[in-house]
Amino acid sequence: MLTRATYKNMWSLFLINKIKMGGKVIFMKKIDTLKKNYEFKNVLNKGKFYKGKYVTIYIQKNNKEKNIIGIAVSKKIAKANKRNRLKRLIRESYRLQKENLLKGFNIVFIWNKGTQIKDVNYSVVSEDIISLLKRARMFK
Repeated sequence: MLTRATYKNMWSLFLINKIKMGGKVIFMKKIDTLKKNYEFKNVLNKGKFYKGKYVTIYIQKNNKEKNIIGIAVSKKIAKANKRNRLKRLIRESYRLQKENLLKGFNIVFIWNKGTQIKDVNYSVVSEDIISLLKRARMFK
């Protein structure tokens, strides 16, 4: 049975071999996120909201030089793997647009409960999020 230390050693060996071979190891950059329940509630209660076909966004000004996002998908929508996929789609759509957005906001993305997730793909989610951010005048 492999232990946690064994996995850690295997990962470091993998990275060393990749670097020796000249291969690139690419990691997703960390995006600042809201984590605490009171942070979400604060944005939901005091922020402005914009409702799209698939996603609703809540936006509230913060006193920082960066945007902080939160993503929520209800348990009633789907099982964990589908919810995580939806969150990844939303996060990726935001990541590609974040350089064009105004700074200093808390943004919460909430997946709408009434929408079907069978026909959802990246392009549909991205279009919805971009249209909502344009409506909120978040682009520079």
